[in-house]
Amino acid sequence: MEDNLASIIKRILAKMDEVSQPQQKFLLPLFVTIVVMRGKVNFRNLSRYSDLNEKTYSRQFRKLFDFVSFNQYLIEEAVETTHEQIGVMDCSYVPKSGKQTYGLDIFYDSCKNQPAKGLEVSNLVVIDVTDNTGYTLSSRQTPSQEALEKMVADGDITPTSQIEDDEITRIDFYATHLTEDSSHLPQEVRYIVADGYYAKTKFVTAVHHVNRHLISKLRCDANLRYLYTGPQKKKGARRKYDGKVKFDDTSRLEYVAQVEPGLHLYTAIVNNVQFVQLKCNIRLVYVQNLRNRQKPGYALLFSTDINQDAITIYRYYKARFQIEFLFRDAKQFTGLSDCQARCQDSLDFHFNASFTTLNLAKVDAQQNFGLLPNTPFSMATQKRVYFNEHLLQRFIAVLALDPTLVINNPELQQLTMYGAIAA
Repeated sequence: MEDNLASIIKRILAKMDEVSQPQQKFLLPLFVTIVVMRGKVNFRNLSRYSDLNEKTYSRQFRKLFDFVSFNQYLIEEAVETTHEQIGVMDCSYVPKSGKQTYGLDIFYDSCKNQPAKGLEVSNLVVIDVTDNTGYTLSSRQTPSQEALEKMVADGDITPTSQIEDDEITRIDFYATHLTEDSSHLPQEVRYIVADGYYAKTKFVTAVHHVNRHLISKLRCDANLRYLYTGPQKKKGARRKYDGKVKFDDTSRLEYVAQVEPGLHLYTAIVNNVQFVQLKCNIRLVYVQNLRNRQKPGYALLFSTDINQDAITIYRYYKARFQIEFLFRDAKQFTGLSDCQARCQDSLDFHFNASFTTLNLAKVDAQQNFGLLPNTPFSMATQKRVYFNEHLLQRFIAVLALDPTLVINNPELQQLTMYGAIAA
């Protein structure tokens, strides 16, 4: 299996002419070592599972590498062009300490449901809706507020808002992240899906600038207006709106369908007062939750593409959750939270290497692991099998065993799958 993974890495690196030979020689064992090792993914532990020195890892992590192009080629190889694809953006808290650590600030920790001091990683992901799986395209560390303001002052980030007195926020950074890396998204990706935090004018403007539509979630008290479709006066300004949308009254909304037991969809084309300066209307999807009849609830989804149907908007927003599995697997299995360095370049390299290794494991599972299309991906199983095979190879090398006898043994598969969650 290590040979299969190595062949994928070599095939992708061969498409990247700008990568030097020394860096290619480093990246190949790096990705393979991350998937076979046990414990934390830091420089010292990486050196224990490979022939490279701890200082070599530290030095190489400070060098730039085009992870975005590498992931782009990998996604093109993994996802068929006929599949439904969407782009997803979200960020995740990463615990970290140290006064000299770049980007250290107060970020929201969703696990503890409270702000905490640490780091944050912003991810741009491609979701294969057909296969219901995700691949990281680009990962960037969110700067601290002080560093963000300095980046804006130096011209490294252009604020999305044209209002001079408008406050510089992290939305400016997320919008820049999307704008700069959206050119690497597959052509089939027409929609960017994000949670309700991104439903702000700055981010909607950035999505519009990259010629795509945004699917997101509104607050339950969003200020929306119905569009007026009746007869107009002969003189004076044309009437545009027909009253405020009241969410306790669905009579003016178009009923769509029951998508799940107790979940009903309603839709309408409305105007969002928050986006009034964008001069665009939105397709509202009112998700009514009647699972608990005594305490009904609702959620407000929307798309800037008013011609998109409500069920597709619901499906795409539901598929957005695949990005959470990427954050989970990267933290549990590829060392997203284990970075030993403090400088910006090393942190950026570490975060991207963690997500790229996860991408490689998924592609290897598809191409060489013999999984059926509807089999769920299990990184725990992948790591176990990689480790078992690596340990067997070490036994063969150290004990000077005949590799032919071991490889051709009919019980080899039983050993490589030992401890695997899903065969």
